[in-house]
Amino acid sequence: MKTAFSKYFLAATLAALAGTTTAQELNSAYFTDDFKYRHDMNAAYGNDQGYAAIPVLGNLNTRLQGNLNAGSLLFANPDFGRVAGAKKTATFLHPSISASEALSGLDKDGNKLLMDMDIPIASVGFNAFNGYNTVELRARTHVGLSMPYEFFEFAKNMDNKSYSFDDLGAQAWGYMELGFGHSRQIFDNLRVGAKVKLLFGGAYANLNMDGVQANLTDKNKWVISGKARMELNMKGAEITEKDEEYKARPGTYKTMDKVEVNSPGLGGFGLGLDLGGIYEFKDCSVDWLDGLKVSLALNDLGFISWSNTVVAESTGEPFEFNGFSMGYKDKDGERKFDNGMDEVADDFKDFANLRSKGDEGGQSHGLGATMRFGLEYPLPVYDRLTFGSLLTHRFDGKYSWTEERISANVKPLDWVDGGINVAFTSFCTTMGWVINFHPVGMNVFFGMDHTIGKMGASMVPLNSNVSFNFGLNVAWGGKKKETRSDLDRALTF
Repeated sequence: MKTAFSKYFLAATLAALAGTTTAQELNSAYFTDDFKYRHDMNAAYGNDQGYAAIPVLGNLNTRLQGNLNAGSLLFANPDFGRVAGAKKTATFLHPSISASEALSGLDKDGNKLLMDMDIPIASVGFNAFNGYNTVELRARTHVGLSMPYEFFEFAKNMDNKSYSFDDLGAQAWGYMELGFGHSRQIFDNLRVGAKVKLLFGGAYANLNMDGVQANLTDKNKWVISGKARMELNMKGAEITEKDEEYKARPGTYKTMDKVEVNSPGLGGFGLGLDLGGIYEFKDCSVDWLDGLKVSLALNDLGFISWSNTVVAESTGEPFEFNGFSMGYKDKDGERKFDNGMDEVADDFKDFANLRSKGDEGGQSHGLGATMRFGLEYPLPVYDRLTFGSLLTHRFDGKYSWTEERISANVKPLDWVDGGINVAFTSFCTTMGWVINFHPVGMNVFFGMDHTIGKMGASMVPLNSNVSFNFGLNVAWGGKKKETRSDLDRALTF
């Protein structure tokens, strides 16, 4: 198997922003009773019903989050309608777009784009052994991009005399997870759960910058210093190099050519652990505390040990860099802007300046752990309506994020429930919702953690915080269907 390895950061970022979003847990459903996949958010949760997922469709969802948005990097092309063949949109590099306008949508504290995908290949939950049990096989992928504001500023105008790029990085994981979970009520007001997971590594890649800076010398030349390092963990992988001609200017450069996998197989093996607990206040001396539920979960505590590590890194020696091109080409006496992606790719190859260092042996990587802390309180006069507060934090270095979600959750019937919520995240303020149908025999749910905002050309979301969740499962057991009197009671305060 051979894979071309020629996409670099800026071009890859724009492509990712325009690409398909991926999947993750539905935080909007954390307080939704009998939502079949609550155990993926807190191992202590169980369900009244048993269930079996329809493969892939059991929890099919799309999710993308971050503050690096397509709308911040793509603009109306000033040449459209004026220059023949000009497209409607242009990147922020277009010379007719001022630096202040081009950089106005970027965060000076850093710009991130995160994509997570968890696809249930097989998932089963059932009541037995004095508790609730789950067996689940999932394919999991995580991709993170971190782009400092100074990188875009340097690419656009180079007005300052020095720039730092330490926060520039990219990370990607791909592995299979086989999990065995069990939760049970150990006291009248305390429920606990745990999930042990066997992890089978497919690939891990990380690009990191260490002390990388750009400084303008007295001779008006840019000098890049510091080290860039890329690590790839993949069974049998090898990075080859070749001399290649620049696309937009004369000359050649030595570049990484291909990642060759000579003996594909399991790249790594690891263990993971999810822990959770739910405490409900009952018969308290303080009356208003009765019914309050406090929950805490720690997910993805663990590691994957990889058998080999293919490395490419810069020499660490300072080198001259001529800056980023603005994307204009001379053709038939006219100057035409074509978004400059060939030039950007050439320029970033010089900027990264990576060289293959071969295989440096095995290494281990800790998983990015997630903590959830929840509070849920029922409306005293109508206990089928509850209010919830869910704090979520992902521990993952420069790819960490935090979210606080406030929700109203209602269960008008024993077989239907849902809710709406507002969330304050590291990247935005947004709204979410969920509706969950679970009569005997089936389960269908729909939900969103982030509402889809304005769409650009080719239906590309201009905001990077979007999601949609859909699930179809076979279900059995649970409570009896509502009678007419039950329905009247449920809808009456």
